[in-house]
Amino acid sequence: MSKTAFASTGDLEEKKASFDEIAAGVYAYTAEGDPNSGVVVGDEGVLVFDAQATPAMAEGVIARIRQVTDKPVTHVVLSHYHAVRVLGAPAYHAREIVASDAARAMIVERGEQDKASEIGRFPRLFRGAETIEGLTWPSLTFTGAMSIWLGKREVRLLQLGRGHTAGDIVAFIPDCNVIFAGDLVEYGATPYCGDAHFADWPKTLDNLDDFDAAAMVPGRGAALTTRAMVRDGIAGTRAFLVDLYASVQGSVAKGRPLRETFDVAYAALKPAYGDWVIFEHCLPFDVARAYDEAKGIDHPRIWTDVRDREMWAELKG
Repeated sequence: MSKTAFASTGDLEEKKASFDEIAAGVYAYTAEGDPNSGVVVGDEGVLVFDAQATPAMAEGVIARIRQVTDKPVTHVVLSHYHAVRVLGAPAYHAREIVASDAARAMIVERGEQDKASEIGRFPRLFRGAETIEGLTWPSLTFTGAMSIWLGKREVRLLQLGRGHTAGDIVAFIPDCNVIFAGDLVEYGATPYCGDAHFADWPKTLDNLDDFDAAAMVPGRGAALTTRAMVRDGIAGTRAFLVDLYASVQGSVAKGRPLRETFDVAYAALKPAYGDWVIFEHCLPFDVARAYDEAKGIDHPRIWTDVRDREMWAELKG
């Protein structure tokens, strides 16, 4: 395979952001395959689900919110710990920043390494990096489930199982049957699996599917505005995960080294998924994590900017 620019360092084209109302007072902030945010407007305040990567980039979400309401942002919910989702949180001046207990533990364990790693991989997504104040720490954490009440409007936060990370949560708005899925679901975008749990993730998607949601905001890709689109988003994500892990398990069973395992997986997945956003970026990280899990490593190894580039040179250099 020919040498390519590291991760997404060559991706410099700004994306057009959209802000669409997908149910009454519920909005999807999307940007052509870049990380999404969800917004819920309640009686007494606004909840933002996933904060963007920097305070400067969060201002784009805030500007769209101000087009539809002058209510304060009272809650920022973090679907998981990754820097691209959380480091913009201070811009909202929210009363609470909410995450799972497991997500907070991952910030403690690997937050600094992840910040340096992600900025190095995809600098365009960290526009205004100089505005980052440091790691984002949740002020409120939970395990299992909790409800946030925006006046009379409930937003139910749920852990449905491990998947994209060990600390993933989703937000369910019962009055309109809408779900913010975070990176558990992608739509036309390649799932990033560097911290994934492949054996668990499809079962977590089954739990998500059981809601039969009327609409969904995935982690990346367009808002899913019908039940059919929601089903397609979940099914496509599941198919990618199953296909990738089956390929890697097969290679591990045959005793193949990581580089050969990657080449086999790339050949297997490229025809069906090669046109998905960030396929070339994600697949080396995805295969490396799948290789570890297939060898019995349950707790994902920490990615650092040094490990990132060493892995990339081994698999794509």
